[in-house]
Amino acid sequence: MTELITGNSMTAQHLIDLQAIRKIFYTDDIETWALDDIHLTIDPGEYVSISGPSGCGKSTLLSVMGLLNSSTAGSYFFDGKPVSTLSASEQARVRNRDIGFIFQAFNLIAEMTAFENVELSLTYRSELSRSQRRERVIQALDHVDMAHRQKHFPAQLSGGQQQRVAIARALVGQPKVLLADEPTGNLDSRNAQMVLDLLAALHKEGGTIVMVTHDPRSAEQAQRQISLFDGRVVDDRRTRLTTAA
Repeated sequence: MTELITGNSMTAQHLIDLQAIRKIFYTDDIETWALDDIHLTIDPGEYVSISGPSGCGKSTLLSVMGLLNSSTAGSYFFDGKPVSTLSASEQARVRNRDIGFIFQAFNLIAEMTAFENVELSLTYRSELSRSQRRERVIQALDHVDMAHRQKHFPAQLSGGQQQRVAIARALVGQPKVLLADEPTGNLDSRNAQMVLDLLAALHKEGGTIVMVTHDPRSAEQAQRQISLFDGRVVDDRRTRLTTAA
């Protein structure tokens, strides 16, 4: 099966390298420190969860990683390149080609079919022909077992099905990393577990995944669990892998 997430776990270069990252939001005379002195590296092939109480900076950290927001201070290297040297158009190119986003609210366009929602991510990939785009979309939908619902609109799909289409949309560009912000937050327990199983399968295939979650059970699905509190990393541990005798 063709890989939908690129990456090589054998490389020594960090995919994400955050050095002394700080993010401060200014409102009138108030300073809100969302992130404070974050030092964090993520390597290709890792499955990382980021958890902590509401307001601890989880989503802000993910938005900085995804180049949706810039830090107030510190250095960010993505795939070895300093983000600060990238122009706005270059950052947009990285977001489109190298980063796949999965959101709690699915963010599907109601007037578009599942196929069209997934294809939208390839709109600016001028090097792809129409047939190549179609092939990629079908492959991504098939990967999440939604190819048979490609002509359906979001309102015709369950919450779990909508999230699977959203994951296909994140996969179709063959990104280097998937960033998932509370991907199970709007789902019941059954559909939430289906999404977690899908993320685990993508990781097993070599995908790099960073997932923000408030649910300890979801966090434990990852091989590495990072905890935030008041904008700081307070715990960073890896699941001990065991092999059958």
